[in-house]
Amino acid sequence: MNSIILMLFGLFKIINSEDIMKINKTNTIITPTNSEDILLNSINQEPFFDNTTQRDIVAAVGRIAEFHCKVKNLGDKSVSWIRKRDLHILTIGVMTYTNDQRFQALRLDDTDEWVLKIVSVQPRDSGIYECQVSTEPKISQAYQLHVAVSKAKILANSELYFKSGSNINLTCIAQHAPNEPTYIYWYKDSELINNSDRGGISILTEYLTKQSKLEIANVLPSDSGNYTCIPSNSNSDSVFVHVIKNEHRAAMQHEHASTLHVPVTIIRIFGFYYINCMLIQIKILAIIQYLLQRLVYLLTTIKLKYFYNTKKKLNQQTTKNIRNDIICR
Repeated sequence: MNSIILMLFGLFKIINSEDIMKINKTNTIITPTNSEDILLNSINQEPFFDNTTQRDIVAAVGRIAEFHCKVKNLGDKSVSWIRKRDLHILTIGVMTYTNDQRFQALRLDDTDEWVLKIVSVQPRDSGIYECQVSTEPKISQAYQLHVAVSKAKILANSELYFKSGSNINLTCIAQHAPNEPTYIYWYKDSELINNSDRGGISILTEYLTKQSKLEIANVLPSDSGNYTCIPSNSNSDSVFVHVIKNEHRAAMQHEHASTLHVPVTIIRIFGFYYINCMLIQIKILAIIQYLLQRLVYLLTTIKLKYFYNTKKKLNQQTTKNIRNDIICR
């Protein structure tokens, strides 16, 4: 009895088709969203969208963006993805119709979910994308992509040195991310640290503050390597960690309370600068010494000339006096 009433109700609604759907100026059906119309679409076996998927997407430059479109009662119809700004058909079904290899079409196994995937998102990818079903007239659902320029930052120098047996403490922050990250992963080289079997690893992620802290206890030389922080909505950042046994071979550097390691290049620059300073000082001292020698020579010459002139005048005066005495006699 209930099924007969439901069928009669559906037929009544079909006759008044203006209540089922509205057609926009481009002859594209705007799909109904209320549960009554969805029920009727299901009865009539017409394709319709499941509006439970996220349609406002935010992705960081260089990351992956995915649009999920769920279509019920698809039947023999096809699903296409269209870029709104230039009406370019990107995909039909799982076939790609663009030379840009970053765009991929996927259908999740045994589901009614169609995915448009954009790898290595760029700012030019921002805009509206449509999931379109090949009904007559066509129905479509719009998705908005926002591309944010954000880079994670590990709060440390690019190269870190730790003594064997000490603890590594690293903090990664994605402060310029457009929203809270859904995850922040840590990698050592190409290995996901979250799934490491090493033990002694602690990862504390605070999504509200967009930061994650990695602590590794009792490090060994085998813990040396490239450590990378990858938030879901930001580009990654990396530091290289050296774990050494002999503390006299290099300075030990920790994030909060350790001695700052001076790179070899800085030591070389400082040494070169120091040597140049020493050479300059030696040159200055040599110049001063030369000037002093010239001054002494000049003073000696002046003194000798004065002594010679004085003696000459004295002799002349003595000779003159002797002559005067002889004349007087």
